[in-house]
Amino acid sequence: MKKVFSLFLLAIIVAACGSSSANKTSTSTVMTPKKVADPVEYANTITSADLKTALYTYASDDFEGRETGQPGQKKAVNFIKEHYMEYGIPAAKKDGDYFQNVPLEVMAAPEVKANINGKDFAYIDNLVSVSSSNTGILNASEVVYAGYGIEDENYSDYTNLDIKGKVVLFKSGEPKNEDGTFFITGTDEASKWSNMRQQFAEKKDVAEEKGAKAVLFYYPEVYDMVASRFGRASGRMTLAGNADDMYFFIVNPDLAKSILSDIDENNTPTVVKTSLTIDYKNNSEQLASENVAAFLKGTEKPDEIIVISAHLDHEGIKDGKVYNGADDDGSGTVAVLEIAQAFAKASKEGNGPKRSILFLNVTGEEKGLLGSQYYSDMDPIFPLSNTIADLNIDMIGRTDPKRKSENRNYVYLIGSDKLSTELHNISEEMNTKYMNIELDYTFNDDNDPNRFYYRSDHYNFAKNNIPVIFYFNGTHDDYHQPSDTPDKIQYDLLENRTRLVFYTAWELANRENRIVVDKTPEE
Repeated sequence: MKKVFSLFLLAIIVAACGSSSANKTSTSTVMTPKKVADPVEYANTITSADLKTALYTYASDDFEGRETGQPGQKKAVNFIKEHYMEYGIPAAKKDGDYFQNVPLEVMAAPEVKANINGKDFAYIDNLVSVSSSNTGILNASEVVYAGYGIEDENYSDYTNLDIKGKVVLFKSGEPKNEDGTFFITGTDEASKWSNMRQQFAEKKDVAEEKGAKAVLFYYPEVYDMVASRFGRASGRMTLAGNADDMYFFIVNPDLAKSILSDIDENNTPTVVKTSLTIDYKNNSEQLASENVAAFLKGTEKPDEIIVISAHLDHEGIKDGKVYNGADDDGSGTVAVLEIAQAFAKASKEGNGPKRSILFLNVTGEEKGLLGSQYYSDMDPIFPLSNTIADLNIDMIGRTDPKRKSENRNYVYLIGSDKLSTELHNISEEMNTKYMNIELDYTFNDDNDPNRFYYRSDHYNFAKNNIPVIFYFNGTHDDYHQPSDTPDKIQYDLLENRTRLVFYTAWELANRENRIVVDKTPEE
């Protein structure tokens, strides 16, 4: 420190003495700022030719559809790893392993025996488990009836009702007023507590938060459908070690009425004396899969991290046909690799990003966003508090035949404005400055019936208050079909969209201040 200060002081003295040559020397060594790199030079290394070459391999029959945990998926992770090694981008993990192991379970039908008040009830015929739970025997001398199982600011079935460690019975739907309007909304419109999809999760979550040991959900309107879909488990996957401590069963009228005979008419929470035994055996099988994570360390703010993600898996082989998944999500995978190569070139030339970049290729997206869930919920390689944004790429190589605009040079953006106004503005500015792609926010609507915001890996970052952008071309006739092949990719569009992601990442990585989270997901 002293030496630097002395040189600086000397330069000032020489300048004061009027020495022009000395003044020029001091300016070049002390005052000239580092030249700001032009990102265009590096964006231009992202080409349709390179994307096409990579995708014709990645989405070939040799990769067997890249189904999670299967041999084709193992080929995929090694393909990705080899590219990062070729670019000179190190592994994200400290042990030098590019693979983040993601332990999974393949769900199989559990063995369940139930006896209530001396009567046996059969699995599937009378009750169905709709979540993976731990093997165990449940005994109870009473069941807490919680009416509709609702906990809302306008209505609660849990007032003065203790369910911690208890078996809870509740039913579908919500209360109404005498005039037929719904009590909670005060209108003819039902609340989320009656929504077929939402009430499963909402009512389960309330019971779990209150410490219930088991839930018996009486939902006669959908019982047969649920029993058919979930009763004989179809190979659905979940994260290993993620089994519920709480048992969650959908029950039919015979079982529900053996506990409370007037359950259809009775809305009053109460405790019912009941002799209940449920013997539950989890038959799920273990399966190993991997995320691939490479890390380019920032030059000035290395602890602040931008994630660029895409899922590496697809549907595998069905009925002897390979589901190549060229668009879903081969297009996103090769885009991440091309972006990584561009940043690696900049870094080698002394223009590395100020902030760090995590290139994250996740597994199990098609099985329920499992790889990204494992990263965000169980084993983030870097603290989520240090993660400033996730740019997630899932299907950017095709066009949406249902889209009304004739401009094929577009991309759907989802989520850009949901948590950070700055992120949205930066995205718009980078597009205007460099690409002029039509940015389509059709599916960014909170009321989008497709719920795309919740259906790709960015969501596991967004739910942790990390700003996201989901880049998407929309679905098409080849979506989740064996006909999603690399010859149908529009490589000029894939190039444009990949460059847009690169420019946005470049700005996020090199701007002076970290973007601000100024919204909540509800706004």
